[in-house]
Amino acid sequence: MVNQLLINDDDYYVPDANQLVTEDDTPVDNFASAKQQRLLVSSLYSSLQNQTFLGEANVGIYYTDLQPPIVPDVFLSLDVQVPEKWWEKQNRCYMVWRFGKPPEVVLEIVSNKEGDELGKKLKIYEHMRASYYIIYDPNQQLAEKILHVYELRGTRYFETSETWLEQVGLGITLWEGEFEGRQDNWLRWCYQNGNVLLTGDERAEQEQQRAEQEQQRAEQERQRAEQERQRAEQERQRAEQAEKRTQLLADRLRAMGVDPDNL
Repeated sequence: MVNQLLINDDDYYVPDANQLVTEDDTPVDNFASAKQQRLLVSSLYSSLQNQTFLGEANVGIYYTDLQPPIVPDVFLSLDVQVPEKWWEKQNRCYMVWRFGKPPEVVLEIVSNKEGDELGKKLKIYEHMRASYYIIYDPNQQLAEKILHVYELRGTRYFETSETWLEQVGLGITLWEGEFEGRQDNWLRWCYQNGNVLLTGDERAEQEQQRAEQEQQRAEQERQRAEQERQRAEQERQRAEQAEKRTQLLADRLRAMGVDPDNL
């Protein structure tokens, strides 16, 4: 239950954060959801280093003081950042009236049928006016579709088959591979060309592969240079041998009374 306290500052109304429940210590659903959340959030921070944004998992969003917060599995909000004093009560969660805007993307990972992702949560996110609402249902518990993407048009959500989120400049894609030692199918952010946003480990591995390739190219260049040096040495030796043979023949001709220069 969320109590409310009105603060009047030159007729500007804001709820008192000290009266809001900003965390309740509720754990995440399961290992799979936790790992999927880490993949989505960590790849944002390792890949979008030149952008200002806030991406988090399991952090409450207050969209109105009249209701308790909703806690999406993952959200992305552009052009905002966590206040410097993030341990203060009013800075511990996402309060729309403090950040000045709702997140652009809210995402739910379905682990059972109790979350009401297609019902109550959809209505809340629609009322919040998040630009995109994504439901990832890997076990197809809600419907046959694994991925549901809703786009806000005016004040209503409309489901779309488009996975490129134009207002965010990112897309989402299903990807099969390994993350944190687990081979599986994952939901990932991607660029418009389809390339996924890399995690820090993937970037490090990519850099290591590039370094190894550079080392291999350098070794190949060294070997080619050595082969050229050896060929040049062999040519020099052949030239010296030819010169010696020519000189020996000339000496023999002179011994026979023949001037080799007049031949």
